[in-house]
Amino acid sequence: MKEKLQKIKEEAMNRIAASDDLTKLNDVRVAVLGKKGELTAVLKSMKDVLPEERPAFGQLVNEVRSEIEDKLENAKKALEAKELELRLQNEVIDVTLPAKKNKVGHRHPNTIALEEVERIFIGMGYEVVEGPEVELDYYNFEALNIPANHPAKDEQDTFYINNEIVLRTQTSPVQVREMEKGKLPIRMIAPGRVFRADEVDATHSPSFHQIEGLVIDKHITFSDLKGTLEEFARELFGPDTKVKFRPHHFPFTEPSAEMDVTCFKCGGKGCRFCKGEGWIEILGCGMVHPRVLRMSGIDPEEYSGFAFGVGLERIALLKYEIDDMRLLYENDDRFLKQF
Repeated sequence: MKEKLQKIKEEAMNRIAASDDLTKLNDVRVAVLGKKGELTAVLKSMKDVLPEERPAFGQLVNEVRSEIEDKLENAKKALEAKELELRLQNEVIDVTLPAKKNKVGHRHPNTIALEEVERIFIGMGYEVVEGPEVELDYYNFEALNIPANHPAKDEQDTFYINNEIVLRTQTSPVQVREMEKGKLPIRMIAPGRVFRADEVDATHSPSFHQIEGLVIDKHITFSDLKGTLEEFARELFGPDTKVKFRPHHFPFTEPSAEMDVTCFKCGGKGCRFCKGEGWIEILGCGMVHPRVLRMSGIDPEEYSGFAFGVGLERIALLKYEIDDMRLLYENDDRFLKQF
């Protein structure tokens, strides 16, 4: 038995010394000290040892076990230290290097302008309503008092999917859909993307954004329209902003007007920005045509209303003094990060 213990000890020591990683070292522990290990098997055979020799034999087995365990523990610490050193070498960090900058995006100029407009009108009791960009010809034209032979329906001006479906040229169809619901009164703005067959240049694009507003209620007059838009202009461009209304024609409003605002660059004196006129055209507006009300199921004898429409890009161009609309769509980080 003593020779067997000595042999187990020597083989265990040699295997421990030859182990070059923690996995192999654990294999030695299991093979020698585990439940089915060599040393455990020797302990189980103590029943075959003479009773008077068992104390001495048990002490000898425990000494061998203790030596092997000490050897295993020392070898484990040495291998762990070696692995840690290798990791520190491979995962070294140069703290003198500059850190990587975390580039965080921000809102687009169009988004900033839209949120400002929405804030102003929501503060006046309006709600924001959206509608489909691919629209029926009826809602985009017919329901807005634009008959089949109207020049605005020419294929040179409008993107047609087929005879009955178009890419909307304005967000006014959203107003018609709201009027058809019959829930009066109405105070709403309809922002969204629209499409027209325009050539791309500094002030035009085949795809751009509009914000159109609508108010329907009893006893609404042109004075309400003027007061609302004057307050809107002051909130958007500054408290000293003045407005001017010029007669115009729109098929879906009567009477209709274009609204100008005093140049916020020169205060109306005339400069390069307003081309020396002192005024800048900002939007179109008017009282909702009685025929439009009637087609949407509203009695024009009882209800009246006003509507207006402004280009979102135009607001952004004016507010941030951008001289080329194409800059808004080119995704040039040098331009966008200025806002």
